[in-house]
Amino acid sequence: MLDRVAEIQAEAEAAVAAAGDTAELEELRVRYLGRKAELTGILRGIADLPQEERGKVGSGANRAQKELEAKLEARAVDLDSRELESRLDEDRVDVTLPAAPPRPIGHLHLITRTTRQIEDVMVGLGYRVMEGPEVEHDHYNFTALNHPPGHPARMLQDTFYVQSSPELLLRTHTSPVQPRSMETQPPPIFIVAPGKVYRRDSDATHSPMFHQVEGLAVGEGITLADLQGTLEEMLRAIFGPGREARMRPHFFPFTEPSVEFDVSCFQCDGTGFLAGGAQRCNLCKGIGWIEVGGAGMVDPNVLGFVESSGYDGERVQGFAFGMGVERIAMLRHGVPDLRRFFDNDVRMLEQFA
Repeated sequence: MLDRVAEIQAEAEAAVAAAGDTAELEELRVRYLGRKAELTGILRGIADLPQEERGKVGSGANRAQKELEAKLEARAVDLDSRELESRLDEDRVDVTLPAAPPRPIGHLHLITRTTRQIEDVMVGLGYRVMEGPEVEHDHYNFTALNHPPGHPARMLQDTFYVQSSPELLLRTHTSPVQPRSMETQPPPIFIVAPGKVYRRDSDATHSPMFHQVEGLAVGEGITLADLQGTLEEMLRAIFGPGREARMRPHFFPFTEPSVEFDVSCFQCDGTGFLAGGAQRCNLCKGIGWIEVGGAGMVDPNVLGFVESSGYDGERVQGFAFGMGVERIAMLRHGVPDLRRFFDNDVRMLEQFA
């Protein structure tokens, strides 16, 4: 019986050494060490052998089984390594070659491009770009901007509340960046704050989420005339040279006096008519002016919230303005519905590649 065990071991070791791949090796494992293998049958039949042969045969068969298992494991590692190298060699791709066909290069979304253009214009005028959190404290979003609790102007900016105590909400404008920035640096300050804002609106010209850009300038001797000049330079850079800015009286809680500002229509050149005066301009509705945003001189009450940072309302004053990025993009590119910016319709977005 011991001679047969030695023959099985020698035969199995030779077959394992000659195995060409892992599949063949697995077949050998089943053949020589599986439940129906001859060596396994010998181990199971130890109890049927004469008493004097059991120890020798059992010891020899166990030793042969363990040595075969070790040979199989070592051979498996070697074959796995060779097969991996072969697959890597076969699957090798020359990454220096262009794709076939070349994939089209993407581009910035129109809203991002418009925001960056406005930022570039304002940086050129000496402003710094500042950012703030989209989940904002009620204090910065309303109270510090002269919207005390119960103020009716809060209803016009109904928003989404995240937490009740302390009150956290999705900001309704980027104006909270103004008191936050003034708390961290003394005057003079010249900043522009772009970003996402949220309100409970949804129609062709309003979205629950949209983008704003707000500007703030505070220092000594700043007047409404400086606001007029700043708006004209900004609007000419965005809509083209020759544009004029018009300010109309309005009301905002955080500015006094407050104005809405318009740009002269760039389609009819401010005349209100097209084709030599025979057709009313469809962009400005025949008025010659297009509303762009709101502005005004910073209300002294707003400066009072940051007086400890050096903003004494008796010594410094300034102006603030704000406008929607989507509205600017709609005007410049003739997009009829604000919702098209967020539909992710590739046909629409590819027009502005």
